[in-house]
Amino acid sequence: MADSYRLNMDFSQVACVLAGEQQWVTSPADGVSRIHLEREAAESGHTTSFVRFEPGSSFSAHSHPMGEEIYVLDGVFSDENGDYPAGSYLRNPPGSRHRPYTEQGCTLFVKLDQFQKADTQPVVLRPEEQHWQPGIGNLSVLPLHTYGTESTALVYWPANEVFQPHTHWGGEEIVVLEGRFIDEHGEYPAGSWLRSPHMSQHYPRVEEPTLILVKVGHLDNGTRE
Repeated sequence: MADSYRLNMDFSQVACVLAGEQQWVTSPADGVSRIHLEREAAESGHTTSFVRFEPGSSFSAHSHPMGEEIYVLDGVFSDENGDYPAGSYLRNPPGSRHRPYTEQGCTLFVKLDQFQKADTQPVVLRPEEQHWQPGIGNLSVLPLHTYGTESTALVYWPANEVFQPHTHWGGEEIVVLEGRFIDEHGEYPAGSWLRSPHMSQHYPRVEEPTLILVKVGHLDNGTRE
C-alpha cells in the first residue's frame, strides 16, 4: 500500500511541478496544508513539500529522525526556539525535536529525511545574518549550507542574464522564488520546483530579474558516504 504514496522518487529522472499545476492537500494538523513534490510514504521517509500554515495554526511536537531542512517563503514561521521571517533558512539535524506554529501565517519549502549521516550541525540563518557574494558572470550568490558534495544557496539573476551550459554532478534542485527561470527544456515561473538528475545538462537564462533557491550535489544515486 505504501507504494501508492510514492511520488517522484526515481532520482534518475527529471521532475518538475510548475506554479499553477499544484494542488494543496490538507495535513493531519488543522490549518496546515501541503503540496507534495517528492514523497516516499504517507507520513514518513524522504519527503519534499511546500507547506502552508494558516494564521494561528500549529503542528504537534515531533522529532526528525533523519533531519529537516526549511526555507521560509513568506510570513513568519515559529517554534519554541524563536521566530523565523521570510527568507530564513533552517536545518534541524537528525534526532532534533520541535513544536512549530505561526501567528500570522507562513509558507515553507521543506525537505525531510534527507541529511547525510554525519551532517549533524544545526543551522539557523535569518535574512539579516545572510551575506551575498559575487557569482559567475553577473550572478549574485548567497551560500546557505555546504557539506561534502552537497551545497544549498540562493542565486540572483539580473534581467537577460545567460549562464554557461553546464553538467550537474550530483544533480540539481531548484525552487523559483521570484521571476521566471528558463532553459532549453522549458520555462519555470515563481512558485515552480524543478529537479534534474546526476550528470544532466542544461543552458539556463532569464529575461526578467529572477531569484532561485538551488541545491546541488545531493542526487548522485547513492554514491555519497
